[in-house]
Amino acid sequence: MGNHPVRSVLRGPAAACITLLLALPACSGGDTGASSARTITIGADLPLTGGEGRAGASTLNGVRFFVHGHPTLDGFNITVDARDDPFSPTRDTSRGVQNLQTLIAEPEVMAVIGPFDSNVARAQIPIANRAHLAMVSPGTSSRCLTKEPLLPAALNPARTEITCSAASLPSPASLRPTGVNNFFRLSTTDELQGPAAADYASKQLHLLRVAVITDGEAYGQGLGDSFSARFIRLGGTVVAHEDLDPSKAIDVSAFLQAAKKGGTAGVYFGGTSSNHACAIRSQMASVFGQDSAVPLLGGDGIALDPTCVGDAGATAADIFATVPAADAEHIDSARSIIAAFKTQYGRPEDFGPYTIAAYDATAVVYDALDRAIKASAGNMPARDSVVAVLAATTAFSGATGVFGFDSAGDTTLRLLSIYRPSGPDPEAAWTWVSVVDYSAALPY
Repeated sequence: MGNHPVRSVLRGPAAACITLLLALPACSGGDTGASSARTITIGADLPLTGGEGRAGASTLNGVRFFVHGHPTLDGFNITVDARDDPFSPTRDTSRGVQNLQTLIAEPEVMAVIGPFDSNVARAQIPIANRAHLAMVSPGTSSRCLTKEPLLPAALNPARTEITCSAASLPSPASLRPTGVNNFFRLSTTDELQGPAAADYASKQLHLLRVAVITDGEAYGQGLGDSFSARFIRLGGTVVAHEDLDPSKAIDVSAFLQAAKKGGTAGVYFGGTSSNHACAIRSQMASVFGQDSAVPLLGGDGIALDPTCVGDAGATAADIFATVPAADAEHIDSARSIIAAFKTQYGRPEDFGPYTIAAYDATAVVYDALDRAIKASAGNMPARDSVVAVLAATTAFSGATGVFGFDSAGDTTLRLLSIYRPSGPDPEAAWTWVSVVDYSAALPY
């Protein structure tokens, strides 16, 4: 995820030590009775309480489900040390830093699954980098964690790149004091969300003219610019563009009237639900008519969010939003894993959007550990050797498909999902409608 909270179906309280149906250590420091000399621990830093508690708990379930099926590796017992890192509305990263430092102090910890939030990742990566500890995140999407620039020139209608520093973000190089990358992730990155929405708008909704609005913040402007660049490249026209002031209430009625006169058939919004983005959808109804099917498109700042649906009201069904990750329930190779998981875990809330991503993150760590242990003649590998082996991963067969990591640590399986609300009920699950795959070629 980026720096905005995880959305609707991921909400709900969860205990810091999740009670699972598996005979595994559910809390940090759990004693499995195994000799520490022949034990390897996989750490996890995820939100297990608070507003993202359900998201983190269902993600941790993916880690534990894999470990449950593979309790030993090359003569080592595998344990999980899960640390609670609840989402902070003030972007306080101290809990995540403390968790990571605790895990680093445990010599048997060979890798960490997490974090969930890009802001936490910025604080953790340099610390783990100095400790030569691998981190594999199932869900962070900020491009500046791994690559410059924030927005490539080809995704900016002005044809100039926007650097990370221009968005007040640290560069990837500054996060890696050793000069060696130790951070890997299974989600794709935010600069592809706008193009994915443009592809869907052009190729599936058959829109030719759109208007673009952003909330004026770096995340939203990046989405708006990348959508515009891709939509124009596909032959479409952006009839109007406006960057709002996020400190003011949204009122775009005049803008929408001008866009209507320009023949717009859709509106793209770059921003988050916390800025009441989806209030635009209800304003669209007053301009285009209550029965108008003119859609509102956006990114994961609004996707799956009950606040968005609540703000849109009766017009919510005509919202389409991207998420920079695969929807495992619509991937053939994941279906048997999901079925086995749901047999083991009986409650619907135990499974979430990042459960299978975490399963694959754990699986690729196992693969790296296996190769590192063998290279160490069956002994405990050095942490930096695990990092090196992960970096060399090119064609790992996971539940979500075959993937590797590029030189920056990003997944080569670049899938983005598109969802829409199922109706006006804020608590109802959103419906998956499509996937955009940029694995073979980037959209710029």
